Amino acid sequence: MVVGKKSAYEESRQKRLEENKRRMEELNLNKLAKSLHTPKPPPMKKVKPKLPLDLSSVRRSNRVADLPPRSYKEVAVLEGTGKPRSYQRRDLLNRVYAGDEERQYAVQRAEDLQSSLDQDVPSFIKPMLQSHVTGGFWLGLPSHFCKTHLPNRDTTMNLVDENDEVSETKYLALKTGLSGGWRGFAIDHELVDGDALVFQLTEPTSFKVYIIRVNEPADSSN
Repeated sequence: MVVGKKSAYEESRQKRLEENKRRMEELNLNKLAKSLHTPKPPPMKKVKPKLPLDLSSVRRSNRVADLPPRSYKEVAVLEGTGKPRSYQRRDLLNRVYAGDEERQYAVQRAEDLQSSLDQDVPSFIKPMLQSHVTGGFWLGLPSHFCKTHLPNRDTTMNLVDENDEVSETKYLALKTGLSGGWRGFAIDHELVDGDALVFQLTEPTSFKVYIIRVNEPADSSN
């Protein structure tokens, strides 16, 4: 009698299990359960975009924090005022090159002018090139003249134009040429390629400068 009850119970239990399995398959619960156990990939880490470096906000030392930013732009000082004067860089695309005949004619006129000066006062002629009046603004002087008549050390040379206006320049003895200050003189006097200048050493550190314009006729020159 007991054995019969157990068999009926097992049979009933087996039927319930099969029924439950069938229902789960119909509901697709097995697949749903597997998907719940599938590990999800970790979330992507958000990266903040890098901002461009603002050099103006770079921390400065306490010693110079209150000082205005330094400027390295080349300036010259106006005579007698102490005020700085800034020179604009010339547009190198607008350079005007002198022709050979024009250049030679300017030199001939400079020679005529030189011959009319006091021959006891040393002088020389310097034709202008692009490197003298644009870009580099360096003026090399005749080496023999420098070694014979100019100081053997760096010094300030005054350039006195035909209106007796004085411009200070830096003479470099080792390089035998004019550096600082020559740029201002060239720009102020609108020198161009082909002009011929006569330098007359009126004092040990002072030149009288006569300008022969390449683009002017002979009767227009001073």
